[in-house]
Amino acid sequence: MDDISGPVLRWRVRRDLLVLKVAAAVVFAVATVVSIGDPRGTVLAGAATAMLAGLALRDILAPVRLSADGAGLVVVKGFAGSERVPWSDVERIRVDTRTRFASRTGVLEIDTGEALFLLSQFDLGVPCQQVADELNAFRTGS
Repeated sequence: MDDISGPVLRWRVRRDLLVLKVAAAVVFAVATVVSIGDPRGTVLAGAATAMLAGLALRDILAPVRLSADGAGLVVVKGFAGSERVPWSDVERIRVDTRTRFASRTGVLEIDTGEALFLLSQFDLGVPCQQVADELNAFRTGS
């Protein structure tokens, strides 16, 4: 990895959400064992256990979803990998906000022209607009 000096900004999954996923996986694992006599219940509880355990494992393996330094960004890619994106490749950073069922959600979009990285508030631990503002200020040095 490059030896980057200077400030580094990092955004990560909140620890309380990780703990919640692990606790829910344990609850569903217990439900799987308890429902052994019911094939449907066992399959449903087992699937929920696997899904939540997988999400928790991703949070453990790749807790930092986005970081920025003087050279560019490092964005999580795939299950637990990452990709370095130089600032020169970043065409646009914006927040796409949608309203559904009286609930407003935003997704941070990092567009490189070749790839589009999408990160939610759950990935970043803070509101997406805050991250977009910080990234744009960091990028321009203002």
